[in-house]
Formats: sequence, C-alpha cells, structure tokens
Amino acid sequence: MKRKNSFVLDEKDDKAVQLFSELGMPKNLAKTLMYISQVDECRSADVEQGADLRQPEVSVAMQEMRRRGWAKKRDLKKKGKGRPVHIYKLTKPLPDILKNFETEKMKQVETIKNDLSELHTLIKGY
Repeated sequence: MKRKNSFVLDEKDDKAVQLFSELGMPKNLAKTLMYISQVDECRSADVEQGADLRQPEVSVAMQEMRRRGWAKKRDLKKKGKGRPVHIYKLTKPLPDILKNFETEKMKQVETIKNDLSELHTLIKGY
C-alpha cells in the first residue's frame, strides 16, 4: 500500500490523467481524482504535493468533485485559532466515477451525432 505522506502519482496514474484529459476532463481535476482515489482521505496540501498542483488548482478541482458528488469534505479543527483543515474523501470508488464520466461523454457523442445528422438533412438542399 502506498503511504499517504509520501505518495506521488506514478507513470500509470499519469497515463490515466492523460486519457481523462484527452476525453475533456480538466487536467487538474484528473490529477486530483487519481491522487485522492488511492488514499483513504487526504488534505489539500497532500494533493498539492502528490499531484504536483498549486493550491488554487486543487481547490477548484475539489469543488468540482464535490459538485459532481464524487468527493466529500470534512473539517478538522486545529488546536487554538486559525482555519480548520479540510479533509477530502471519495464518495464512490474510481470505477463508479469512471462509469459516470463515460455516461456523460456518451450523451455528448449522441448529441453530436444528432446535430451532424440534422446538418446533413438541412444542407441537402444547397
């Protein structure tokens, strides 16, 4: 098992990130997803270090993951004053997230096919 504190994305993870990206997923979201899918839970700082991202990139990616229902956040109160630390965890396994992403992409493909078909019909008269 990969240790949480020293985990970084490897070549297989990078290939998955590349494929997600080629399919239209923002690269930062793909990197964040691949990182968080391999740990039980993590802090933003863990993702920044392990996925080689900046804090704002992780923040935007985590917001999108939460919006899609792929991840949840809990706050860990620190001793004394200051902001709580956000802890993130996936809400479903990576294969389920991939299936969700695939369904979304297949709907887009159908829309493109329908639009092209309609264009062919419209242009026949020109």
